[in-house]
Amino acid sequence: MPHRTRIKICGLTREADVDAAVRAGADAIGFVLYPQSPRFVSPERAGELARRLPPFVTPVLLFVNASPEFITQGLAAVPNALLQFHGDETPADCTAACRPFVRAARIPPGPAGAGFDLLKYASDFTAAQAILLDAHVEGYGGGGQSFDWTAFPWSHPTLNASSRLVLSGGLTPANVTDGIRLVRPWAVDVSSGVEAAKGIKDPDKMLAFVAAVRAADAQNPRPS
Repeated sequence: MPHRTRIKICGLTREADVDAAVRAGADAIGFVLYPQSPRFVSPERAGELARRLPPFVTPVLLFVNASPEFITQGLAAVPNALLQFHGDETPADCTAACRPFVRAARIPPGPAGAGFDLLKYASDFTAAQAILLDAHVEGYGGGGQSFDWTAFPWSHPTLNASSRLVLSGGLTPANVTDGIRLVRPWAVDVSSGVEAAKGIKDPDKMLAFVAAVRAADAQNPRPS
């Protein structure tokens, strides 16, 4: 059987978009609890949206350098959430909530990406359920930029790509197949690539993205 690449759609702000993402086949839905983001939702709003999710679709709360008190507010509103840390958080910051978490690695786009020590980063954050690979852009993600997918040794056991890496950063229905073929990640994460405007998702683009991921899985069989 081919590996089933999991899909997270991030930056949702509207009920209709949550429902459309679920219908399209998303495995996880991300809510941005970073006030400077155009996709920001409050903890209370995230709770309202997360309550629409059916069983086995995971809500993810994205934080950027948030206070412990704000993280606690988010978890109170969405008690079953997976946490995602996207700022300058240390390993101790990430584990302080005593909850499963994903740690974003912000990789410089272009040739500078090769200078990012991803192996050390993955080792520093061994407590993370996954390392999310994103391009380093202003505003902490959602900028529609990719990093150089050929810059890292994806087969290295420290990275454990097929069970621990989440590919993100500039993914679209047009390029996600190539990303999966090169990286062989456990999951992919998309935001701007399925939007009509920032924070407003396009149902047809979400369907096309999921279809492209499934096509990539069919083309690249590997042990599950």
